[in-house]
Amino acid sequence: MTHTTTRRLVLDETAQDLLFRQAHTVDRFTDEPVPDDMVRAVHDLVRNGPTAFNQQPLRLVLLRSPQSRGRLARHLSRGNLDKTVRAPLTALLAVDNHFHRRLPEQFPQFPGAIDLFTGEQGVRERSAMFNGALQAAYFIIGIRAAGLAAGPMSGFDEDGVNGEFFPDGDLSTLLLVNIGRPAPDGARPRGPRLGYDEIRTTL
Repeated sequence: MTHTTTRRLVLDETAQDLLFRQAHTVDRFTDEPVPDDMVRAVHDLVRNGPTAFNQQPLRLVLLRSPQSRGRLARHLSRGNLDKTVRAPLTALLAVDNHFHRRLPEQFPQFPGAIDLFTGEQGVRERSAMFNGALQAAYFIIGIRAAGLAAGPMSGFDEDGVNGEFFPDGDLSTLLLVNIGRPAPDGARPRGPRLGYDEIRTTL
């Protein structure tokens, strides 16, 4: 069945289903591992998504070993514990609080971009979080493009995770994402979505 609202899109129906309509947040995965070259391929695609001043503040910490999962587990909410321990891979998405140091190479067309953030810690950290959230969304879509499923989570002790993995304060945790092949019963039914007329105001 063709959706009338997508007939004007260039992306074909199969790709639309893969990335959006048939994709779900997943709580349970199969035991199939997620190799590093697959995560690299996801990043090679989604790193092209836009960020302000091309700042690219997102950093990935891939938690595979039981030891690293154990370090994370003590900071998770009860509802996120079991599914994270059982997932083939958990990505800790963090932002670089000193992203501005690389702006001269990442945004050479504006040499003064670094000066906008040097000494302005609050501005810098807000910008890192906002643009890191954009990159996190791109990352989730990229996981789906690889035929995998994502289980993003915010139910954790942020200060605890930061202290555990980033004690020097250079990085700040943004989001956790479990990654793998979805188990047959791994996703809940899709909740209702708001329609265009419910979210649109025309002035």
